[in-house]
Amino acid sequence: MRRCLSCGTLFRADAHTQPCPGCGQAVAIIEGVPCYAPELARESSGFRPEGFAWLAERESGHFWFRARSELIAHVIRRYFPTARTFMEIGCGTGYVLSSLATKCPGLALSGSEIFIEGLGFAARRMPDADLFQMDARRIPYRDEFDLLGAFDVIEHIEEDEAVLAEIHAALVPGGGAIFTVPQHPSLWSAQDEHACHKRRYRRGELEAKLQKVGFEILFSTSFVSLLLPLLYVSRRKKRFEGDNAIEDEMSVGRMTNSILYGLLRVESALIRAGLRFPVGGSRLVAARAKAH
Repeated sequence: MRRCLSCGTLFRADAHTQPCPGCGQAVAIIEGVPCYAPELARESSGFRPEGFAWLAERESGHFWFRARSELIAHVIRRYFPTARTFMEIGCGTGYVLSSLATKCPGLALSGSEIFIEGLGFAARRMPDADLFQMDARRIPYRDEFDLLGAFDVIEHIEEDEAVLAEIHAALVPGGGAIFTVPQHPSLWSAQDEHACHKRRYRRGELEAKLQKVGFEILFSTSFVSLLLPLLYVSRRKKRFEGDNAIEDEMSVGRMTNSILYGLLRVESALIRAGLRFPVGGSRLVAARAKAH
């Protein structure tokens, strides 16, 4: 069901352009993109929109993005095999959506982003996906999706619990949600500040917040665990040097990138075999929505 963000009316809508039958409010269209929060479409404190072009050029070959997308696909196939509709919140340039189109071909894919600039890249990658702009704190759907994902998104939002509650409400009863977040406040550095992070999560923090808004935890593990010593040294060094360029951490040589990807592939194989890592640079949590 679509939810009118002006009057709260719930209604069936075949297209984003269909106005609310209760108040007549229509969805704004900016550069051909349906916008549910047009006042935030070009400016927000949660991310730097100029980063989209840089990401679009690099993420498909970067060890961390590749390993993360493979782990996400595994969790979807393992825990939500019957899901048919999926929306990614904060889809950025569409890299995860394009990966899921190949690895989980049964999913009808949607993607939202607060910045319309990111959606331009996503549309080129995923011309058949349903893409729109929205504020995750006010999702314009209720009881709509089988599965929702937010991958390294909610750490950018101060009101993360409000976002989790909105995600719960947008899922069909029993629907699923998958999250990845940066972990361990001790790893906080200028990199996090440059990325506009509001927090790095403590172990168990995300799970507790999910349970608070009505989710049941199905799966939880750290990842980027085998690389944690390297990550810790890198972050401590950058903290003291005052280096605030996130590009430095992501710009690695081809051979180094291959080695790091190989280590994360080993880690992923261990996770698929049943091992759960207690610590790591990131956390992945899958949950099921209880009855609303």
